[in-house]
Amino acid sequence: MGPQSADDAGVYRIASDLALVETVDVITPLVDDPFTFGRIAAVNAISDVYAMGGRPVTAMNLVFFPACSLPAKVLEEILRGGLSAMDEAGVCLVGGHTVEDEQLKYGLAVTGLIDPGRVVRNNTPRPGDRLILTKPLGSGIIATALKGDFATESQVAEAIRWMTGLNRTAAELMVACGATAATDVTGFGLLGHGCEMAAGGEVSLHIRLDDVPLMDGVAGLVTDGMVPAGCYRNRDHYGGQVAVTAEADRLLPLFDPQTSGGLLIAIPPAGAQEFLRLGEERSLYAVEIGHVTERTERTIVIA
Repeated sequence: MGPQSADDAGVYRIASDLALVETVDVITPLVDDPFTFGRIAAVNAISDVYAMGGRPVTAMNLVFFPACSLPAKVLEEILRGGLSAMDEAGVCLVGGHTVEDEQLKYGLAVTGLIDPGRVVRNNTPRPGDRLILTKPLGSGIIATALKGDFATESQVAEAIRWMTGLNRTAAELMVACGATAATDVTGFGLLGHGCEMAAGGEVSLHIRLDDVPLMDGVAGLVTDGMVPAGCYRNRDHYGGQVAVTAEADRLLPLFDPQTSGGLLIAIPPAGAQEFLRLGEERSLYAVEIGHVTERTERTIVIA
């Protein structure tokens, strides 16, 4: 599986029962604390391996650092934050590369392992599947509000908690419960990634708007105009594929570009029930937000 598809990571078979999962991701800071930024960036990069159903094993740091304007202590804290996420994920840091740059950026190149027969792709859902989301939406909106001093401390703390949480448990359970497709919800927002999922499977996703979870205060921040430009770009690009009768403001969080978002999982009904049961036992946040049907006029239908 290579760049010809829109999968979250590349897969390269090295044996009949073993393949590598390869991905890379770099982001700019969303928060002021360098340790927290490092952890968010690392969790975000590792997530693409989880989205394929893989187990991340090694990583290499990728740093773009303005040495002329920031002290070395900032870089140390960023790397320490990233390492904390790698340690929690069981990922071995094997190296990296640093470039002097005007804009601070950090991320990882991550390698994982997977059984080639158990790869979970992002474009293979089937009619009848249930749709499960494993983190609430709104990190992009809260990050925008933070920049404008509109976000409360509790809103920022909640967003950080979600962005620094690994998708490991969700990945393990979706493989065990027979997921047919999955993707992590990141820059294209829930509806953008949902469109990619539906287009590949020649199906439609039916999403219950009232069941889509949002982080605390996100709806109010949208009313106050704290909406990132990427949210509007996603709406402009994918909006024509979405059938909806709800107010425009209610739909904006579903286009919100997420950083280190949850997994959107398509899974048959029995497997979905088992996933939710096991997830509750393991304290995994998971919400069923819709289902998959044969293709209709629009790629996504919001009810």
